[in-house]
Amino acid sequence: MDLQLTDKTILVGGASSGLGRGVAEALLAEGARVIGVARTAEDLIALAAQYGDAFRPYPADLTDPEAVTRLIEDLAEDKLYGALINAGGPPAMPALDTRLSDWDAAYRQVMRWKIQLVQGLLPRMRERGAGRFVFVESVSTKQPVDNLVLSTAFRLGVTGYVKTLAGEVAPSGVTFHILAPGYHATPRVDQLVQKNSNSSGKSEEAIVREITQNIPLGRMGDPAEFGKLAAWLFGPYSSYLTGQTISVDGGVIRGTFG
Repeated sequence: MDLQLTDKTILVGGASSGLGRGVAEALLAEGARVIGVARTAEDLIALAAQYGDAFRPYPADLTDPEAVTRLIEDLAEDKLYGALINAGGPPAMPALDTRLSDWDAAYRQVMRWKIQLVQGLLPRMRERGAGRFVFVESVSTKQPVDNLVLSTAFRLGVTGYVKTLAGEVAPSGVTFHILAPGYHATPRVDQLVQKNSNSSGKSEEAIVREITQNIPLGRMGDPAEFGKLAAWLFGPYSSYLTGQTISVDGGVIRGTFG
């Protein structure tokens, strides 16, 4: 299927690895032009070497308000069609171990910069009468994940923001969606596995087995297949959808609206 994304410019956060890279590569395969944002310039440069002019590297830390301001200004001349709102999450910890400083930091890392970036990019898309925002959050938008209270709380806040905004701007042709991934084979999951191994004394292999045993499809997700779903949401075939939170989790969410 041709997703009709040829020459459309799409901003991709976290483009250098994991799910962000999976989305970037799926969009590039569909002929889109990708502006890839990540903190590590070397990884972005490697992607630019692979994909040429279709991929523009933009090294930046999206959780830094000044970096987001510069990014918005630098994109002023681009006819940006869409944005993948994606970056890492806060440290894993149980609720009883958190301090107020952890909550302040998690707000900046998970929620604040996303609102700032949307507020900077949305007006231009509304003026053109079309646009796509796809947020990468977590299955914690549907049910809590052990030891991820900071992520759960603020990703639920992002969900409320996105759902509300989607309804407000729908007549303009700009749509908003959230992808809620479960366990995928990414560096982020590797970190969580290592942390659980260290705290429990179990081997990392045993932790991975426990994770996959609790996934009805019996495996972790592939960032490439995640990327293809995101690419479809950026295309015109999703034009009658907005404000949806879609679980991409192998069946982990058991609720009837999962």
